Amino acid sequence: MKVFDKYAAYYDLLYKDKAYDEEANYVADLIHKVAKSAQSILDLGCGTGKHAFHLAKLGYAVDGVDLSSAMIETANENRNDEFQQCKNKLGFEVGDARTYRSEKKYDVVVALFHVMSYQNSNEDIEAVYQTAKHHLKKGGLFIFDFWYGPAVLTDPPVVRVKRLADENIDVTRIAEPEVHYNENIVDVNYTVLIKDKKTGEVEEVKEKHPMRYLFLKELNLFEEKTNFKRIHAFEWRNFQNPTADSWNVVTLLKYEG
Repeated sequence: MKVFDKYAAYYDLLYKDKAYDEEANYVADLIHKVAKSAQSILDLGCGTGKHAFHLAKLGYAVDGVDLSSAMIETANENRNDEFQQCKNKLGFEVGDARTYRSEKKYDVVVALFHVMSYQNSNEDIEAVYQTAKHHLKKGGLFIFDFWYGPAVLTDPPVVRVKRLADENIDVTRIAEPEVHYNENIVDVNYTVLIKDKKTGEVEEVKEKHPMRYLFLKELNLFEEKTNFKRIHAFEWRNFQNPTADSWNVVTLLKYEG
């Protein structure tokens, strides 16, 4: 996940069209289904803090953790600028979702934008469950989204190109997937071209993001080992049962203590 250090400078540009506010509203709706009194959230893999910001606007106190120091630096800059209105409800620090530990307990732990699919091994997945368990109050909620195996196998990923620009740079990102069916992994091979508008210079960045697709049945095993009970599993951003067309699925777990 250190690959995101290079992305931090233009990450927000690449995802400026992402509906963070609507996604935060959806997560809040999930929370309200079973824990209307929840007030505190730990955001694992928070990136530049956009989900955390919108959750704070909804009234939650949110601490964000990310493995990338560059992402956290940007999140803290955003906290003092774009997120100023919720500054006192936000905190960000560097930490690994698999090993992060603090003394604080939360009502909710979230891991959004496919953080769990970046956990490629069973050990990594269980470690994130353990981090959530460590930081939750009894009866607290763990919410995460992930690449859903049946959909990935039904509709395999294809090459995608994304182009965006601001006043300083033009960014072109090419994503070329390679599926490893025996490992439940998709290697997303990125080529990113960043053109400086003033100088005309172009920087090329190549990165590989291995993404694991997951199945609800296998997640049962991690839930049983860590004393979580699944309350719901939905297609991301609606309240329908997952199908073979549901590339992104979210699960809502309760820690039973």
